[in-house]
Formats: sequence, C-alpha cells, structure tokens
Amino acid sequence: MAGDDGLSWHGRSGPEGDERDEPEDLWNPRLRRTTERGLERDDGDPQVPWESLPPSARHYGAPADPGLSRRVRVRRWGRPAEAVLALLLAAGLIAALVTVVLRLAVPKPATARLSDSLAGVTITLPAGWQEGAVPPVTGFTSVARNDGALVMARPIPDPVADVTKATKDAAELYSTLLLKGDKVDVLEDKDLPQGHTRALRAQYRDVVNRPAYLRVTLLNRGGKAVLLVGLLQPEETTRRQALDAVMSSVR
Repeated sequence: MAGDDGLSWHGRSGPEGDERDEPEDLWNPRLRRTTERGLERDDGDPQVPWESLPPSARHYGAPADPGLSRRVRVRRWGRPAEAVLALLLAAGLIAALVTVVLRLAVPKPATARLSDSLAGVTITLPAGWQEGAVPPVTGFTSVARNDGALVMARPIPDPVADVTKATKDAAELYSTLLLKGDKVDVLEDKDLPQGHTRALRAQYRDVVNRPAYLRVTLLNRGGKAVLLVGLLQPEETTRRQALDAVMSSVR
C-alpha cells in the first residue's frame, strides 16, 4: 500500500520508478552497522558450509566476542581463591583439633603410693615402681621394687639419741650384708631436716658383678624413728637419681 506522496512504506520507489531516500524515521544505525558485516558465500569458516548457516548469520555475520568484563574476571578468580582460603582455614582448625585430642589422649605417667602403717610412712611410687609383698630382709615392714632396684622401710622401736652415728652404723651393717663389695666408697653423707642419709657405691674385682649402690636414710620425727634402705644394681647415674627421688618422697 502506497501513500499520497507516491512512496511505499519501505521507501523503495514511487510509481514512476524514481528512487528516493529512505525516510528519516525509518533509519536504523544499528542495523546498518551490522549489515555491513554480512557474510558472502565465500566468507567465513571453510569447514562450515554457507548454506548451513541461518539467515541471520548470513546477513549480519558472526557475533563479536563481547569479552569478559573486569568484574566477571575478578569474580571468576575470586571464588576459587575464597574456596582455597576456606580449605586452608579448615585444615588448620582440624590440625589444631587433632593436636589437642592427641595430647588429651596420651595418658600421664601413673603414680601410686605405698603406705606403711607400722613404719608410719608413705612413699610415692612413680611409673614402673610397685609395692612388693614380702621384704627380702628381716625386720623391714614394706618394700617397693623396680627392675633391679628396691626401697625398704622399717620402724626403729628404741629412741635414737645420735641420728648421724646411727645412720653410719646402719650403712656399714647393710653394706656388709647386701653389697659385699671388694671396694666401697662413700658418695654422700649429709644431714636432713629430720634425720641423716648416707650413700655408698660398691665395686667388684670379678667381671660378673657390676657396681652396686646403697642409700641408708634415718628419719627421727616426733620421737619415732624410721629406717629406709635403698639398693640398686647395676649402678647407673639415671637409675641412681630415680632411686634417690623415691626415697626423698617419703612422708
């Protein structure tokens, strides 16, 4: 259908065949720009037949890659980074939790107490030590053992006037009975707040018997005396210190 001025709605030509410009209001700059990129039969990817393309692709050409905005790129890289950070934090929390659990799960060294009501003493026994049933020496009322080491206790019925002399005499007696060394040296001899202690080391000429250790402690508390004897063979520094610690724990 044509208008009164002889132009068709598409602005092609009038009845006389005169070509006229397209009306201003029908001009579409966007359409013109895209039309200029239309594909011809010989353009485009040779592996894609021209006939297989849709009409829009033949006319307007392949759409340009809009690319990624900076915000999209940041978001694309930001999400993996956040995930990695979350994983690292979770791993740290798990490691800390495992460490705490392992520390709580490790049992502390068990300790026990030997109570001798006859001698009136209590001895703390660390891990590895245990109370014995019968003391190996007559007159003692309790004994604790640990792999070649022992501590015995016995009450002294008679009052002790000279604690230092009584301790020296007891050390000589039990050195003769228990050590029987070819050479006996005094390692320590000192006063205690409530008594006295003396330590001896015995050596042997034969190659069978290794050095032995003896400590004798006499405590005089409130008019009641108690004698403690510790014996160790073979004598070694670490084991000797452990034996002395047990004897020092007497209460």
